[in-house]
Amino acid sequence: MTAMEILVIILSIFLALFLLAGIILAVLLIRITRQIKRVTTTAEKTATALEGFASNVTKVGSPMLIAKLVAEQVKKYQKGKEK
Repeated sequence: MTAMEILVIILSIFLALFLLAGIILAVLLIRITRQIKRVTTTAEKTATALEGFASNVTKVGSPMLIAKLVAEQVKKYQKGKEK
């Protein structure tokens, strides 16, 4: 065997190893991408649900706040009337 044949064999082995490593990394990247997509979909659904919840709390909270302020004013008025 000549030096060129040995060099071709060594390069062929390294090429095969890099090709195998590339295929494995591509498969792992595809799996990770799918998992990231699932996580982002779940996060988006959760954010939408929380947005709706916050909207409902705001709708209910505003009248309750107004009722509380009115009740406080009525109490102050009654205390002032008693004196």
